[in-house]
Amino acid sequence: MKKLFIVPFLILFFSIFPFSNGKVSEKSVNIFGGGRVAQIGVVVHDIENASQAYAVFLGIDKPQWVLTDNVDKTHTVFKGDSTEARAKLAFFELGNITIELIEPVGGPSTWQEFLENKGEGIHHIAFEIKDMDKKIELLTAGGMSPLQKGDYEGGRYCYMDGVSKLGLILELLENFN
Repeated sequence: MKKLFIVPFLILFFSIFPFSNGKVSEKSVNIFGGGRVAQIGVVVHDIENASQAYAVFLGIDKPQWVLTDNVDKTHTVFKGDSTEARAKLAFFELGNITIELIEPVGGPSTWQEFLENKGEGIHHIAFEIKDMDKKIELLTAGGMSPLQKGDYEGGRYCYMDGVSKLGLILELLENFN
């Protein structure tokens, strides 16, 4: 059921999310670069089993998973506090979108919290953006707050709490290359 929510969510988001005094503006529609969804993030208990299941379902090779860097490199902050949050990640590149499987493996994180509270499932949708700080400011003004943010080689990310407004978490991805 969760998987079928994405298309109606996008239609709803881009048609009614208020950024400007309750009115939709051209600026709000373009906040994510025209609405290009880059990724769907799925939290799982076991990256090996989940990767195999996705590979079989999609008819493609199973990708190797990678372990995120430690906090010294990622500068990860969860709900305002530095955290040793780490995860195993597997990426299925499907041309127009990436499915990211996430197995939390250490430290408090939005991934671990999601897994404990909701079980496996769609954790977020991600948008590639420019000017991360400005986007966070706009979303915060629209009633969302940052849940977790950090760096990765070549960029940075921020999960925004869109659950009360949209029913899910949004991820902002800013690549520096």
